[in-house]
Amino acid sequence: MRRYCGRDFGADELLAVAQLIAKNPGANRAELSRQLCVLLDWFKPNGGLKDMSCRVAMLRMQADGLITLPPSQLRPRRRPEFVATAATDAQPLLAQPVHELAPPCLRQVAGTANSRLWNEYIARYHYLGYTPMAGSQMRYFVYEGERLLALLSFGASAWKLAPRDRFIGWDEAQRQRNLQLIVNNARFLILPWIQSKGLASKILSVIQRQLPNDWLQRYGYRPVLFETFVETPRHRGTCYKAANWINVGKTTGRGKKCQGHQPILPIKDIWLYPLRNNFRSLLAR
Repeated sequence: MRRYCGRDFGADELLAVAQLIAKNPGANRAELSRQLCVLLDWFKPNGGLKDMSCRVAMLRMQADGLITLPPSQLRPRRRPEFVATAATDAQPLLAQPVHELAPPCLRQVAGTANSRLWNEYIARYHYLGYTPMAGSQMRYFVYEGERLLALLSFGASAWKLAPRDRFIGWDEAQRQRNLQLIVNNARFLILPWIQSKGLASKILSVIQRQLPNDWLQRYGYRPVLFETFVETPRHRGTCYKAANWINVGKTTGRGKKCQGHQPILPIKDIWLYPLRNNFRSLLAR
């Protein structure tokens, strides 16, 4: 029995993967992953094929010497470059405290033009810049009326995170089975000319209520826990603390591809926010 991407593959299923590849010599990796999902009845909660997880699983099977995939047809991707345009130029300073503003309104990013605009803002003003996200994800603009205040994105959680995993209390099998129920706040940008005291924690309180419903509508299930990383001493995590997130520890700074024991990345605080009171029992099923 082998386990890949949260799914167990027995000898018969591994043989079926090899036979599928042999019977479809002209199929590329994407086509094979979709066919395998149907063959193995591997679907997302919303009914869609779990083809990205399947593709990763097949790559790991190949790395373990169990199958041989056709050569990749993808060219190496270059990191997208965004030239700043007038659309993201600085606007007049806003210094009113949050209680003097209208309630913030979250709008999901939809359409190519809005997607590119969101990416340009992040590339131009976020200290980490823009990085494409893979898998399930959701991006937002935050407005007061028609005035843009902030931008956020949420996506896949970290695969392994010792302080988080101790806080939850789950075992390896439970983590692999239920990791999708944790969503990572990958980017949170208050635009530089927006200097409204208390705004960041107010936005977090709104997203904590809204995103689970949006995620359910798009992906067919509700997440039960948020996570995020705050690079110290660049930031202190004050807004997360004010929004009742919990600091559970620090990252090691080694990164998932590091082979040694010395930090190669900035150490970050790990903050969590339970979206359900019974989150532990839901994650440790």
